[in-house]
Amino acid sequence: MIVIFDRKGLSQLLTSERSSLNGADLRESNLENANLVQYELRDADLRRANLRDADLRLADLSGADLRGADLDGADLTGCKLDGVRSDRPLIPIIS
Repeated sequence: MIVIFDRKGLSQLLTSERSSLNGADLRESNLENANLVQYELRDADLRRANLRDADLRLADLSGADLRGADLDGADLTGCKLDGVRSDRPLIPIIS
């Protein structure tokens, strides 16, 4: 089971019975302010997901579909973005 909390660890944003989020269908999920540090989201469907202000540092988003996702204020430092589908250019900060 996977539980995703906000950055402060106070609010539970999503619970999944899956053991991995690789290939997960997270379309239109509200993950605003989510703590997704080092999460593996390879090939995940995140179309139209709200990832505003999410902490995605060092996450593996390889092959993920981010078309229509709101990434305003999201921290993509060190993310793996190989093969990501997106409406706009994504430039991770390399630390």
